[in-house]
Amino acid sequence: MKACLCKSLGPASDLVVEDIPEPVAAPGEVVVRVRACALNFFDTLIIQGKYQFRPELPFSPSAEFAGVVETAGEGVTAFRPGDRVMGYMRWGAAREKVAVRAQDLVPLPEEVAFETAAGLMVTYGTTLHAYRDRAGLRAGETVAVLGASGGVGQAAVEIAAIMGATVIACASSQEKLAFAESLGAHQTLDYSRQNLKETLKELTGGRGVDVVYDPVGGELSEQALRATAWEGRFLVVGFASGDIPKIPLNLLLLKGCDMRGVFWGEALTRDPDGQRKNMAQLLDWVREGRLKPHVHAVYPLEQVAEALEEIAARRVRGKVIVTP
Repeated sequence: MKACLCKSLGPASDLVVEDIPEPVAAPGEVVVRVRACALNFFDTLIIQGKYQFRPELPFSPSAEFAGVVETAGEGVTAFRPGDRVMGYMRWGAAREKVAVRAQDLVPLPEEVAFETAAGLMVTYGTTLHAYRDRAGLRAGETVAVLGASGGVGQAAVEIAAIMGATVIACASSQEKLAFAESLGAHQTLDYSRQNLKETLKELTGGRGVDVVYDPVGGELSEQALRATAWEGRFLVVGFASGDIPKIPLNLLLLKGCDMRGVFWGEALTRDPDGQRKNMAQLLDWVREGRLKPHVHAVYPLEQVAEALEEIAARRVRGKVIVTP
């Protein structure tokens, strides 16, 4: 079978596509023929050895996928050959077949396309966990989404709107903000031209925002924290800017606010039942037509390098899907 492989740490251009042996399902595992997988910003880092996980070489990028069960290992009763599934595996999905633990799979309804499902697990799963489990987001609250046009930003705008919040999309160009508006953002803020703190205050009548969703980090984080409302919640989602900010803790005291970490990958292990409930909710929203994930582009396996370069250059609007 074919697989996209990272054989040495470096740029996306060093990735190769080669034939490798087909996987065999060990006890408790399932072999899935991958019909679609998704790429995320962290894939641009993991192939360079700059991510929190450093898999043994060679490995395949892509952490989320959707496909059809081919074989089930000993002890697996929840899935059988022919079942449609979606799943998460940290890395390794950019290949024609994968062997994964049965507990890491979710049944995929017939009404949801493989290309849609492949992009639901990481960004949308992270975001629903952030809003529901970490922030306790309530209808009527105001959410500021930083980096609102990328894959995770898109999910943050869409889900906050579905949950009944007022969404302020924050990004670095009018083009990106127009995209965020098409996803359901109620207000927009161009932080390449406007002061983030002052404008968020103005847009909320001086009150500040209830929840900040921050996958960007860098100098924007402190500005956004200073614009939170009393008892606001600041969600630390990631550091796409490459800079981990140092926050003055007196701001939390003065505002009675919280900074809450969002480590979805660890939450999967610690609260698998919560993860399954969140995925069921996302799939229900898709089937109801309330959630319509935007796919930026679909690439063949041979063009994973080009796809990752698009992500690294910040030219992506929504999800990047690969069809092995």
